[in-house]
Amino acid sequence: MSDPFIGEIKLVGFDFPPYGYAYCNGQTMQIRQNSALFAVLGIQFGGDGRNTFNLPNLAGSVAMASGNGPGLTARRVGDVVGSATVSLTAAQIPAHAHQLTGAALNPQNLAQNVATPDGSAMYGISNPGPAYLPTTTPDTPMSPEAISVSGAGEAHKNMHPFQTINFVIALQGIFPARN
Repeated sequence: MSDPFIGEIKLVGFDFPPYGYAYCNGQTMQIRQNSALFAVLGIQFGGDGRNTFNLPNLAGSVAMASGNGPGLTARRVGDVVGSATVSLTAAQIPAHAHQLTGAALNPQNLAQNVATPDGSAMYGISNPGPAYLPTTTPDTPMSPEAISVSGAGEAHKNMHPFQTINFVIALQGIFPARN
């Protein structure tokens, strides 16, 4: 195997960084002990640039190429974007409607008109019973609780399926020449 470029990142299927490599976990490095690597990376991934610099942090992240394409936002090396969870607001959900159709019932014979729901049905009531009740008053407004907002403002996971492997970065090797 040939010598890697200093700063070259590889994917490995084992659970340790090989000799001359470190995990891409954002760790802080001393410039004095890693001057060649600092010359390649700079402070793109953090650090004070006087005494320290950071390695890329790919723990829990997906790597993405830098640059841009048609209709895409430009990304620079070191940019961190995205989040593992998302909380949606009502403004982010497209306008939509739910249709409800009513029918005239025979108030004298409830059992003939309405079946009692089984245990899997959810109608916003805590004890099973008829889903609709007869009334002699036509066009009676529904209770606001019957069509109220649902949800608790909790964040939901925003991660695609993945399998974990390790990213490692070469601490030593061939100094890459710029074009």
